[in-house]
Amino acid sequence: MTNTENTPRQRLVIRASRYWFAFAVQNIDEPEKPVSFTPYTSKASMSVAANLREACKTLDFLSSKFYKVVVMVDEPLLTVPLDFYDEAEATKLYAHSYPDTANNCVMANIIGDLNVAVVFAISKDLQTVITDRFGEALIFHASTPVWRNLFHRSFLGSRNKLYAYFHAHQRMELVCYGTKRLRYCNVFDTTNAHDALYFILSVWRMLSMKENHDELHLVGDIPDNQWLEAELKSYLKRVYTINPSSDFNRSPITKIKDMPYDMMTYFIKGR
Repeated sequence: MTNTENTPRQRLVIRASRYWFAFAVQNIDEPEKPVSFTPYTSKASMSVAANLREACKTLDFLSSKFYKVVVMVDEPLLTVPLDFYDEAEATKLYAHSYPDTANNCVMANIIGDLNVAVVFAISKDLQTVITDRFGEALIFHASTPVWRNLFHRSFLGSRNKLYAYFHAHQRMELVCYGTKRLRYCNVFDTTNAHDALYFILSVWRMLSMKENHDELHLVGDIPDNQWLEAELKSYLKRVYTINPSSDFNRSPITKIKDMPYDMMTYFIKGR
């Protein structure tokens, strides 16, 4: 008989995207201990599901038994106000926005704080690999912890705030909040900092934000950070770059090299 009384209760967090995976393991009973973080570069010639299957073969720690498995999916999403959200229509609505969904499983996360449903999809093959290898897993979109954290952060002070959240691999989300809701949210492909500058200023003007009063906050994997911040400051008075270490009270998790901001946010602030 195996004695499980002294076996650590470990949580595995998987961040899945079409470009790469990231794996993080934490002892649930001793959260103050360091989180073990492992990035894994995907092979472009293989599907996301095949890459995860390959990672399970090559990364020894994935053969362990985990008390809890969490999957953060970084894929295209659709936001729907809760007043208009119908679970039965979610797949049809997502397919209308993203037509190539034939082999996908459409899911939704409800963010009650923001009165919004976040609709996204993962491939059925990826879902099968997750279930076969890890059993039941909690699956949610990688942006949701960031949105909730920035929403609560937006209450600091009386100025309106626009947030530019940079994912890896040339994607930027622009998010602005109203009272208990998303005022604006959109995703842009940004191949360089010049693209980011153009999109940020365009959305700023579209939202009628005030150059000398309101605030712009940059966070995440920011391309050419110093140049972008300097250029933005030539148009806007209040431009800030969020430092995760300061923002999260110098949590040791913010010191983990290459950990994405959304994973940090999940570990420190939860979903």
